[in-house]
Amino acid sequence: MPIRCEIVTQEKLVYSHDVDSVNLPGIEGRMGILPNHSSLLTVLDFGEIIIRRNGQEEYFAIGGGFAEVQPDKVIILADSAEHAEEIDEQRAAAARARAEKQMVEGVKDDSHNYALIEQSLRRANIRLDISKRRKREGGHHRNIPDFSE
Repeated sequence: MPIRCEIVTQEKLVYSHDVDSVNLPGIEGRMGILPNHSSLLTVLDFGEIIIRRNGQEEYFAIGGGFAEVQPDKVIILADSAEHAEEIDEQRAAAARARAEKQMVEGVKDDSHNYALIEQSLRRANIRLDISKRRKREGGHHRNIPDFSE
């Protein structure tokens, strides 16, 4: 019995499928969601979502957000979300370099701007880490054994 998973940003619906499981980066650690999970609402950290579907895993970089879990559905409202295959490493590296430069140069007594720069740096690092790790592992979809039989 699958569970419906939707990943949504302000701009678009990023992902919507029936899946076997969802692994999320919660602010207090990773959490696994299976069909018939207890209902909950949780805050998500910057990190990687791992979705298991039909014997394969798919990976997404997210920049924080919220997840609403129901027994038959997981709705992820992400501040930003990108499938691992769509990550542009050059663009992410450029964003990281810009954010690092701004951090070094300093922000003049403006904690809001500092927080935005820090958030940009975290998002760029997550995107680069996920993209590089998935390429090293031989692709963005990994076949996994089916132990259900």
